[in-house]
Amino acid sequence: MTTDGPAGAQTVLAIVGGSGALGGGLALRAARAGIPVIIGSRTAEKAAEAAASVAAAVPGAAVQGVENVAAAKAGDMVLVAVPFASQAETLAAIAPHVAGKIVVDTTVPLVPPKVARVQLPPEGSAAACAAKALGPEARLVTAFHNVSAQKLRGEGPVGCDVLVFGDEPEARAAVIELADRMGLRGLHGGVLDNAAAAEAMTSVLIAVNKRYKVAEGAGLRITGIGGTSED
Repeated sequence: MTTDGPAGAQTVLAIVGGSGALGGGLALRAARAGIPVIIGSRTAEKAAEAAASVAAAVPGAAVQGVENVAAAKAGDMVLVAVPFASQAETLAAIAPHVAGKIVVDTTVPLVPPKVARVQLPPEGSAAACAAKALGPEARLVTAFHNVSAQKLRGEGPVGCDVLVFGDEPEARAAVIELADRMGLRGLHGGVLDNAAAAEAMTSVLIAVNKRYKVAEGAGLRITGIGGTSED
Protein backbone atom coordinates (compact mmCIF):
# COMPACT_ATOMS: atom_id res chain seq x y z
CA MET A 1 0.00 0.00 0.00
CA THR A 2 1.10 3.53 -0.50
CA THR A 3 2.46 5.45 2.44
CA ASP A 4 0.14 7.76 4.26
CA GLY A 5 0.21 10.14 7.17
CA PRO A 6 3.03 12.09 8.83
CA ALA A 7 6.59 11.35 7.76
CA GLY A 8 5.35 8.81 5.22
CA ALA A 9 4.14 6.38 7.87
CA GLN A 10 2.75 3.19 6.33
CA THR A 11 -0.94 2.46 6.30
CA VAL A 12 -1.81 0.07 9.12
CA LEU A 13 -3.94 -2.89 8.05
CA ALA A 14 -6.46 -4.16 10.61
CA ILE A 15 -7.75 -7.68 9.96
CA VAL A 16 -11.02 -8.32 11.76
CA GLY A 17 -11.31 -12.06 12.12
CA GLY A 18 -7.56 -12.36 11.68
CA SER A 19 -7.29 -15.44 13.90
CA GLY A 20 -9.29 -17.53 11.41
CA ALA A 21 -7.92 -19.48 8.44
CA LEU A 22 -8.36 -16.85 5.73
CA GLY A 23 -7.67 -13.91 8.03
CA GLY A 24 -4.54 -15.60 9.33
CA GLY A 25 -3.28 -16.26 5.82
CA LEU A 26 -3.87 -12.64 4.84
CA ALA A 27 -2.14 -11.43 8.00
CA LEU A 28 0.89 -13.58 7.23
CA ARG A 29 1.03 -12.31 3.64
CA ALA A 30 0.74 -8.69 4.75
CA ALA A 31 3.45 -9.11 7.37
CA ARG A 32 5.81 -10.68 4.85
CA ALA A 33 5.18 -7.66 2.60
CA GLY A 34 6.27 -5.33 5.40
CA ILE A 35 2.78 -3.97 6.07
CA PRO A 36 2.00 -3.15 9.73
CA VAL A 37 -0.81 -5.48 10.83
CA ILE A 38 -3.30 -5.42 13.69
CA ILE A 39 -5.02 -8.78 14.07
CA GLY A 40 -8.52 -8.69 15.51
CA SER A 41 -10.48 -11.57 17.00
CA ARG A 42 -13.51 -12.12 19.22
CA THR A 43 -11.20 -12.11 22.24
CA ALA A 44 -7.94 -10.28 22.82
CA GLU A 45 -6.37 -13.56 23.91
CA LYS A 46 -7.04 -15.30 20.58
CA ALA A 47 -5.84 -12.23 18.71
CA ALA A 48 -2.61 -12.15 20.70
CA GLU A 49 -1.99 -15.84 19.97
CA ALA A 50 -2.51 -15.24 16.24
CA ALA A 51 -0.20 -12.24 16.30
CA ALA A 52 2.48 -14.24 18.10
CA SER A 53 2.24 -16.94 15.43
CA VAL A 54 2.75 -14.39 12.64
CA ALA A 55 5.62 -12.76 14.53
CA ALA A 56 7.32 -16.13 14.89
CA ALA A 57 6.98 -16.81 11.17
CA VAL A 58 8.07 -13.30 10.11
CA PRO A 59 10.82 -12.02 12.44
CA GLY A 60 10.67 -8.28 12.83
CA ALA A 61 7.08 -8.01 11.63
CA ALA A 62 5.04 -5.10 12.96
CA VAL A 63 2.08 -7.13 14.22
CA GLN A 64 -0.14 -7.00 17.29
CA GLY A 65 -3.38 -8.64 18.38
CA VAL A 66 -6.46 -7.03 19.94
CA GLU A 67 -10.21 -7.54 20.08
CA ASN A 68 -12.10 -6.96 16.81
CA VAL A 69 -13.60 -3.56 17.61
CA ALA A 70 -10.27 -2.26 18.91
CA ALA A 71 -8.62 -3.44 15.69
CA ALA A 72 -11.21 -1.64 13.56
CA LYS A 73 -10.66 1.54 15.54
CA ALA A 74 -6.88 1.40 15.18
CA GLY A 75 -6.51 0.36 11.54
CA ASP A 76 -6.24 2.77 8.63
CA MET A 77 -7.65 0.12 6.29
CA VAL A 78 -9.90 -2.59 7.75
CA LEU A 79 -10.14 -6.06 6.23
CA VAL A 80 -12.99 -8.30 7.42
CA ALA A 81 -12.46 -12.07 7.20
CA VAL A 82 -15.32 -13.76 9.02
CA PRO A 83 -17.83 -16.48 8.08
CA PHE A 84 -21.11 -15.38 6.53
CA ALA A 85 -22.94 -16.43 9.71
CA SER A 86 -20.91 -13.84 11.65
CA GLN A 87 -20.91 -11.07 9.05
CA ALA A 88 -23.92 -9.06 10.24
CA GLU A 89 -22.92 -9.10 13.91
CA THR A 90 -19.30 -8.26 13.18
CA LEU A 91 -20.03 -5.40 10.80
CA ALA A 92 -22.62 -3.92 13.14
CA ALA A 93 -20.00 -3.86 15.90
CA ILE A 94 -17.32 -2.13 13.84
CA ALA A 95 -19.57 0.19 11.81
CA PRO A 96 -19.32 3.15 14.24
CA HIS A 97 -15.53 3.06 13.99
CA VAL A 98 -14.86 2.81 10.24
CA ALA A 99 -16.37 5.99 8.82
CA GLY A 100 -14.15 7.27 6.05
CA LYS A 101 -11.98 4.13 6.04
CA ILE A 102 -11.64 1.57 3.28
CA VAL A 103 -13.30 -1.61 4.54
CA VAL A 104 -12.43 -4.75 2.57
CA ASP A 105 -15.05 -7.44 3.10
CA THR A 106 -14.04 -10.96 2.08
CA THR A 107 -17.32 -12.63 3.08
CA VAL A 108 -18.73 -15.38 0.90
CA PRO A 109 -22.28 -16.65 1.59
CA LEU A 110 -21.42 -20.30 2.18
CA VAL A 111 -24.27 -22.14 3.90
CA PRO A 112 -23.21 -25.46 5.45
CA PRO A 113 -23.45 -28.30 4.83
CA LYS A 114 -23.85 -27.72 1.07
CA VAL A 115 -21.01 -25.23 0.62
CA ALA A 116 -20.32 -26.48 -2.91
CA ARG A 117 -23.73 -25.18 -3.98
CA VAL A 118 -24.27 -21.49 -4.80
CA GLN A 119 -26.63 -20.02 -2.17
CA LEU A 120 -26.67 -16.24 -2.49
CA PRO A 121 -28.71 -14.42 0.18
CA PRO A 122 -32.05 -12.68 -0.51
CA GLU A 123 -30.20 -9.35 -0.68
CA GLY A 124 -28.38 -10.66 -3.76
CA SER A 125 -24.87 -10.92 -2.31
CA ALA A 126 -22.84 -10.73 0.88
CA ALA A 127 -21.53 -7.43 -0.51
CA ALA A 128 -25.06 -6.01 -0.47
CA CYS A 129 -25.45 -7.19 3.12
CA ALA A 130 -22.18 -5.47 4.02
CA ALA A 131 -23.22 -2.22 2.38
CA LYS A 132 -26.43 -2.21 4.37
CA ALA A 133 -24.64 -2.98 7.64
CA LEU A 134 -21.88 -0.39 7.24
CA GLY A 135 -23.85 2.43 5.66
CA PRO A 136 -22.50 5.04 3.23
CA GLU A 137 -19.84 6.39 5.60
CA ALA A 138 -17.50 3.42 5.04
CA ARG A 139 -15.64 3.05 1.74
CA LEU A 140 -16.70 -0.54 1.08
CA VAL A 141 -14.69 -2.80 -1.21
CA THR A 142 -14.95 -6.58 -1.48
CA ALA A 143 -12.11 -8.89 -2.50
CA PHE A 144 -10.16 -12.11 -1.77
CA HIS A 145 -13.22 -14.30 -2.35
CA ASN A 146 -11.47 -16.93 -4.47
CA VAL A 147 -8.05 -17.49 -2.91
CA SER A 148 -7.56 -20.25 -0.35
CA ALA A 149 -5.95 -19.89 3.04
CA GLN A 150 -3.56 -22.70 2.12
CA LYS A 151 -2.22 -20.77 -0.87
CA LEU A 152 -1.82 -17.62 1.20
CA ARG A 153 0.31 -19.42 3.78
CA GLY A 154 2.78 -20.57 1.14
CA GLU A 155 5.86 -18.52 0.31
CA GLY A 156 6.46 -16.69 -2.96
CA PRO A 157 3.88 -15.36 -5.45
CA VAL A 158 0.41 -16.91 -5.43
CA GLY A 159 -0.75 -17.94 -8.89
CA CYS A 160 -4.22 -16.45 -8.40
CA ASP A 161 -5.99 -13.28 -9.43
CA VAL A 162 -8.01 -11.27 -6.93
CA LEU A 163 -11.11 -9.61 -8.33
CA VAL A 164 -11.80 -6.37 -6.48
CA PHE A 165 -15.26 -4.78 -6.40
CA GLY A 166 -16.50 -1.43 -5.19
CA ASP A 167 -18.34 1.68 -6.27
CA GLU A 168 -15.33 3.95 -5.65
CA PRO A 169 -12.50 3.41 -8.16
CA GLU A 170 -9.84 4.95 -5.88
CA ALA A 171 -10.74 2.59 -3.05
CA ARG A 172 -10.62 -0.37 -5.44
CA ALA A 173 -7.19 0.73 -6.62
CA ALA A 174 -5.87 0.81 -3.04
CA VAL A 175 -7.02 -2.77 -2.48
CA ILE A 176 -5.53 -3.88 -5.79
CA GLU A 177 -2.23 -2.44 -4.62
CA LEU A 178 -2.60 -4.39 -1.36
CA ALA A 179 -3.21 -7.64 -3.26
CA ASP A 180 -0.21 -7.00 -5.50
CA ARG A 181 2.06 -6.41 -2.50
CA MET A 182 0.87 -9.69 -1.03
CA GLY A 183 2.11 -11.58 -4.10
CA LEU A 184 -1.23 -11.94 -5.89
CA ARG A 185 -2.56 -9.97 -8.85
CA GLY A 186 -5.41 -7.60 -8.10
CA LEU A 187 -7.84 -6.72 -10.88
CA HIS A 188 -10.73 -4.27 -11.09
CA GLY A 189 -13.93 -6.33 -11.12
CA GLY A 190 -16.25 -3.34 -11.35
CA VAL A 191 -18.98 -2.04 -9.11
CA LEU A 192 -20.12 -3.65 -5.87
CA ASP A 193 -23.08 -5.36 -7.55
CA ASN A 194 -20.63 -7.47 -9.56
CA ALA A 195 -19.29 -9.07 -6.37
CA ALA A 196 -22.12 -11.61 -6.53
CA ALA A 197 -20.28 -13.36 -9.37
CA ALA A 198 -17.07 -13.87 -7.35
CA GLU A 199 -19.06 -14.93 -4.29
CA ALA A 200 -20.89 -17.57 -6.32
CA MET A 201 -17.64 -18.73 -7.90
CA THR A 202 -16.30 -19.71 -4.47
CA SER A 203 -18.84 -22.52 -4.25
CA VAL A 204 -17.93 -23.58 -7.79
CA LEU A 205 -14.24 -23.72 -6.81
CA ILE A 206 -15.09 -25.79 -3.72
CA ALA A 207 -16.87 -28.26 -6.00
CA VAL A 208 -13.80 -28.32 -8.27
CA ASN A 209 -11.54 -28.92 -5.26
CA LYS A 210 -13.63 -31.90 -4.20
CA ARG A 211 -13.93 -33.40 -7.68
CA TYR A 212 -10.27 -33.03 -8.60
CA LYS A 213 -8.78 -33.32 -5.10
CA VAL A 214 -7.04 -29.93 -5.19
CA ALA A 215 -5.36 -29.87 -1.78
CA GLU A 216 -4.28 -26.21 -1.83
CA GLY A 217 -7.52 -24.98 -3.37
CA ALA A 218 -8.25 -24.01 -6.97
CA GLY A 219 -8.01 -20.34 -7.89
CA LEU A 220 -8.82 -17.99 -10.75
CA ARG A 221 -6.56 -16.57 -13.47
CA ILE A 222 -7.88 -14.04 -16.00
CA THR A 223 -6.24 -14.46 -19.40
CA GLY A 224 -5.37 -11.74 -21.89
CA ILE A 225 -4.03 -9.25 -19.34
CA GLY A 226 -0.30 -8.58 -19.09
CA GLY A 227 1.67 -7.65 -16.00
CA THR A 228 1.16 -10.75 -13.87
CA SER A 229 3.02 -11.09 -10.58
CA GLU A 230 5.20 -13.70 -12.32
CA ASP A 231 6.32 -11.39 -15.17
